[in-house]
Amino acid sequence: MSASVALVAGREAYRALTRRRLGLLAGLAALLACTLVADLALGPARYGAGEVVAALLGLEGPVSVAVVVGAALSVSGAQMQTVLNNPLASPFTLGISAAAGFGAALGFVLGVSLLPTGWSAWTIPANAFLCAMGCAGLIHVLSQRRGMGTETVVLLGIALVFSFNAALAALEFMASEQALAAVVFWTMGSLGRTTWPKLGVAAAMLAVAWPLLARQAWALTALRLGEQKAASLGIAVGRLRLQTILLVSAVASVTVAFVGTIGFIGLVGPHIARMLVGEDQRFFLPASALAGAVVLSAASVLSKAVVPGLILPIGIVTALVGVPFFFSLILSTRRASW
Repeated sequence: MSASVALVAGREAYRALTRRRLGLLAGLAALLACTLVADLALGPARYGAGEVVAALLGLEGPVSVAVVVGAALSVSGAQMQTVLNNPLASPFTLGISAAAGFGAALGFVLGVSLLPTGWSAWTIPANAFLCAMGCAGLIHVLSQRRGMGTETVVLLGIALVFSFNAALAALEFMASEQALAAVVFWTMGSLGRTTWPKLGVAAAMLAVAWPLLARQAWALTALRLGEQKAASLGIAVGRLRLQTILLVSAVASVTVAFVGTIGFIGLVGPHIARMLVGEDQRFFLPASALAGAVVLSAASVLSKAVVPGLILPIGIVTALVGVPFFFSLILSTRRASW
């Protein structure tokens, strides 16, 4: 009798936890709606919240770029942290964003195009994407060497950040004034340069990756218990890590290629989601997407509101928010194992 009572109590506790997590997801969605309306209302031409809501309901207004970009970067960071078992893993800290910046600079400064003639409108995004994916491939190849643990992979990524930044600085030193201005503006990140076709590509990439990640939700959750325990449950840890890293690297690379360097969203968003709903990927994945979208939408609002009549580059705002969080995260991981 006591065993059945305990079982019933356990089920009720699980149902209560599930309801709480669903409530938190609904709260994040509501917060995202609020920041989305504020983001669209602010700018050079100011609109009332009622006008924005009416336009959105009438399908006459654009969908905020911040929602797609924030969700993509946050989901990428969340899965990198999961498969590498490291709280500091993200597209920014693994060098993917820095590699994209170097690829873009090749086009701005040297006129190098990795696409055939006739695709000039896509030259900069293509250069950024291919260099970012090359960085992800390099990280994977080097991570296969004997003795390379997940912590070493993150350190390797940080080394690549400095390497690509040094190469970028060399290109900036050689650049003309016009090219230098273009490179600096690109590396600051901007949500305003994205066109509908480019936003569609980024959204489509996220839409393709989402069901693939959701299908592996149980395996990814089990991986947080440790590689040995996950392997004992029949999970091919090496293959899962490879597939996930390459998939989310592609999502992050496409996004960064279109909007430039926007740091810390892939770091902050997943940790907010983890604090709210825990490690269960069924809730952690959507929570990460919502948290990243909320943070970037809020940053977009701040970029328009801090200086009246001037829109600050979004990368500056996210850095001002992310750097203190990054320091607190480093200090907290020193006090306790993640």
